[in-house]
Amino acid sequence: MQENLINLSYLISAVLFIIGLKMMNSPKTARRGNFYSAFGMLIAICAALFEKGVVSYQFIIIGLVIGSAIGAFLAATVKMTQMPQMVGLLNGYGGLASTLVGIAEYARLYPNLSIYDTVTILSTIIIGAITFSGSVTAYGKLEGIVSGQPITYPLQKTLNLLQFFVIVCGSIFLVLHPENCIWFSVVVLVSFILGILLVLPIGGADMPVVVCLLNSYSGMAGCAAGFVLSNYCLIITGALVGASGIILTQIMCKAMNRSMTNVMFGAFGKVEAGSADKRQVTVQGYTPDDAVVVLESASLVIIVPGYGMAVAQAQNNTRELADLLEKKGAVVKYAIHPVAGRMPGHMNILLAEANVPYEKLYEMNDINSEFERADVALVIGANDVTNPAAKNNSKSPIYGMPILEVEKAKTVIFLKRSMAPGFAGIENELFLLPKTMMLFGDAKDTVVKLVNLLK
Repeated sequence: MQENLINLSYLISAVLFIIGLKMMNSPKTARRGNFYSAFGMLIAICAALFEKGVVSYQFIIIGLVIGSAIGAFLAATVKMTQMPQMVGLLNGYGGLASTLVGIAEYARLYPNLSIYDTVTILSTIIIGAITFSGSVTAYGKLEGIVSGQPITYPLQKTLNLLQFFVIVCGSIFLVLHPENCIWFSVVVLVSFILGILLVLPIGGADMPVVVCLLNSYSGMAGCAAGFVLSNYCLIITGALVGASGIILTQIMCKAMNRSMTNVMFGAFGKVEAGSADKRQVTVQGYTPDDAVVVLESASLVIIVPGYGMAVAQAQNNTRELADLLEKKGAVVKYAIHPVAGRMPGHMNILLAEANVPYEKLYEMNDINSEFERADVALVIGANDVTNPAAKNNSKSPIYGMPILEVEKAKTVIFLKRSMAPGFAGIENELFLLPKTMMLFGDAKDTVVKLVNLLK
């Protein structure tokens, strides 16, 4: 009876996970979907605590208290702009947990491991270790601890292939001789190293895609851990995370017009020596008073929110600015790039927090044709996703990436703290156009000044 109740609880959890995932499709239902998924996880955890294999609850309770405290602290203190880093770390924690499960099961069953035990344990450890070390490296790049530029060195791909060869051959040897703990340790160690070396040569502009891919890896590691523990709920949950992570990765790659292999091995974002423009370019700065003159006479204003808006937490002020423009007779729309909307800054979430109607948010393919009619394109810190070099400069590292075509608007008002480049590490050609008005300073302060002047 107890076993049937546990399996029924796992089934209910799986259904709640699927419903929750489906509800993530729309911002209107995403919050409820998140609640359903969390409630399903609570049911799954409670059911797992009644498994026959649980001998002592002492360490489980200690782990629950410590983990809950850390999770609550992070939820209360992490800024929205740090969500990519946070997601990267959470992926890493999932990979590390799966790795520890595999190591613990290897130690418990040693030396009497069957072929099935060895294969599932090795799968869990290899995927989990690569996920953990790769996610920590991605976190370091996003946080600025590790250089956002691709880090390359001679024979890099050869070394990675050699490590992959060691992992494969070591795994085959362990299937035949599972009692050889030295080779087991080698496979674990090389897997950790491989995760680091796979992410180091990837540029900062591709980190959102890498984080999505690592999310998929963490799901696959969890799924493999489910086979190790014979836990149906863990298998289903891991498969859901792995599949959804791959789908999101493909969406992000499509948004950047890049293949997944190109992201993983292309050293995207690397500025080759001698390729940088050495010209000393002077960009004229404008004042909010200058910008208001243009805004007051505009009939169609398209706002392009970016990472700068997220950093400054200017979403509420941006909505207030839009409301004032609409009262003066202007039509206001928001242009959301697929990459910026899903990961760096999470534009959709920020604007939803500011109560911006979802109907006013337009994806890139739907809004690009509108820029030609727009009197003003108001860009708030969106750098790489508006750079015309993606279309005009075949030598640019972002060449081929679909962008928001803001350069077609009659006037471009660009709010930016400085002339510093974006994630890709290159200058935005938009800054040099005669129709562009650069407003330098904190995005929130600038928008507040625009609001006060319009009032």
